[in-house]
Amino acid sequence: MTLVAVAAPAFDVEVDLAYATPDNFTGRPVYSRADCWLHAEAAGLLERAIRLARPHGLRFRVLDAFRPAEAQWALWNHTPDPDFLADPRRGSPHSRGVAVDLTLIDDAGRALDMGTPFDAFTPRSHHGSLDIPVEAQRNRALLLGLMTAAGWDCYLKEWWHYQLFQPRRHPVLSDTVLPRRMMG
Repeated sequence: MTLVAVAAPAFDVEVDLAYATPDNFTGRPVYSRADCWLHAEAAGLLERAIRLARPHGLRFRVLDAFRPAEAQWALWNHTPDPDFLADPRRGSPHSRGVAVDLTLIDDAGRALDMGTPFDAFTPRSHHGSLDIPVEAQRNRALLLGLMTAAGWDCYLKEWWHYQLFQPRRHPVLSDTVLPRRMMG
């Protein structure tokens, strides 16, 4: 299984992995290193999405991508909520390297309003939620349109989550597959 590093200059994205900082729902860093990785097929779809966003004056901020199985267990042990976290016994698309969490940013690097923060475990985070401002609904629709036009599938309960279709055809991966471990 080949994982591709998602970083400049090959990828015109801002990488800001939430789980490498304490600014996530656990309140502490889960990753010791903020390296961003995706399966080669997913990396190709991200490149396509980047090209689609560019004419709109938009870029992506990547909030999470490959999440080692060890990290999925850490998140699940903190908050075992199957609506927003995959049970690590079944495996997350993130732990297969085939999912990305992201948002849109403008040319100045400001995130577009999506109505809720990343990892807000609430029905307001669902695609199609009408309980958010109209501008945020438009921004979510734009993100959804760009990502689905690039070939991604979405998860209806998280506006930020996109994955390959049929993610379970890929194996769950440990931190040990990386050239430099993310988990410490």
